[in-house]
Amino acid sequence: MGNIFINHTNHCSSYWSEDERRAAQVFGEIVDVAFPAVSSSASEEEIEKLAHDNAVRIIAQKPAAVLCQGEYTYTYALVKRLLAQGICVVAACSERVVEEQHEPDGSTRRISQFRFTRFRRYG
Repeated sequence: MGNIFINHTNHCSSYWSEDERRAAQVFGEIVDVAFPAVSSSASEEEIEKLAHDNAVRIIAQKPAAVLCQGEYTYTYALVKRLLAQGICVVAACSERVVEEQHEPDGSTRRISQFRFTRFRRYG
């Protein structure tokens, strides 16, 4: 395998924390491969085709690892294909920190912040 880390999510790596960037760079140069917009009306066959097409594109790049997170059925179909080719596939793990603000009108506002902690391998 090569020396690139493919980010296949809806979150561009330019917005990542330094901790996440450093953890990814252990595998190699970070390359963003856009996660597709998966329609809720897509059939199982359409999901399989989308996963197949993107797997071919990703495998051709010979990544050291792929971060894959997003719509569940597509992610499952793609991860299955990548693992079958011996590619390391990971998910980002984070801590959710919630801050509550009690407003003068009696409402409560919650602000959620996700802090990257590590990558966890699929399989």
